[in-house]
Amino acid sequence: MTSELTIELEEGLKLNPQFEKRGGLLPVAVQETNTGQVLMLASVNKEALSKTLKTKMATFWSTSRNQLWTKGETSGDYLQIDKILIDCDQDAFVYQVSLVGNGVCHTFDAEGKHRKACFYRELDLEENSLQFIKNMK
Repeated sequence: MTSELTIELEEGLKLNPQFEKRGGLLPVAVQETNTGQVLMLASVNKEALSKTLKTKMATFWSTSRNQLWTKGETSGDYLQIDKILIDCDQDAFVYQVSLVGNGVCHTFDAEGKHRKACFYRELDLEENSLQFIKNMK
């Protein structure tokens, strides 16, 4: 039996993120709009989502520092929001973004530059080991 809430969440046009369902934080996959590349994963709470919607710059909840942070405030590498997708039961997001700067990762490549994306390695399914993705900047 389908409830009214389920129908509204799955078929309605009202934004109703289900923060309470996941302890106040919802996952966000961050994807570069023009390439489709997945850049990073993060979390948002109500405050982070509200600031993102207001400023059109990606703001998250840092689970390691336990505080709000707008990507780029210290590095200068901001993420401008182009589009926000929400899943069927409104408990996960995809932020489609344009990079304002060089990248999102806190790690450095062999040339000492910040990596564009946090996803720069892949799992070799035959060897069950990691390998760097060729031409990943």
